[in-house]
Amino acid sequence: MIRYPNGKVYKPSQTTQRNHKKDKVELSKSASNRGMDLENDINLSNEYYRDKDIALITKRPTPINIVKVDYSHGARITDAYFEKQSTTDYNGVYKGRYLDFEAKNTKSKTSFPLNNIEKHQIEHLKKVLKHGGIAFFIIQFQAHNQVFLLDASYVINYYENGERKSIPYDVFLKDGIEIKQGFAPRLFYLDAVEEKYFQ
Repeated sequence: MIRYPNGKVYKPSQTTQRNHKKDKVELSKSASNRGMDLENDINLSNEYYRDKDIALITKRPTPINIVKVDYSHGARITDAYFEKQSTTDYNGVYKGRYLDFEAKNTKSKTSFPLNNIEKHQIEHLKKVLKHGGIAFFIIQFQAHNQVFLLDASYVINYYENGERKSIPYDVFLKDGIEIKQGFAPRLFYLDAVEEKYFQ
């Protein structure tokens, strides 16, 4: 029995106990669902690649249109909205080559739906390919706990010429490269880039 200095008995509140149980549940959920946050995994991998001086790859910021700024306590944005992103998620340089790629995930077990991709992203990646850059998609199949690199040309072809509104999972197994997952880096996606474009 725990007592306060004044002699009263300590009684934990029910809300404290409930929160403690909730924290345990949240922790177990996050532990069992590691890798579900694809963007975070790529960002951590990019930090690793930068720190090890392997590559310089960054996430493009989402453009913001500022509507109102409060200057009474410095410059503080009080009203703004996100503009539609004009290109892809990531770009950078690896071994003297320009890389440009989009990261997406799907809960589907059988295919990757193309409605996850915007037309302007396809147009942008076509220009990257035209100018000799390396363009690809990193796609996570959450149900299989697998992440793939798929060259942008496959996605562009399915997007523009395919009869389906999705890319079958089998295409990723056959023509994509599965990206190894680990700790540092979280995603070894440059190993997949090396295998696909530098051998």
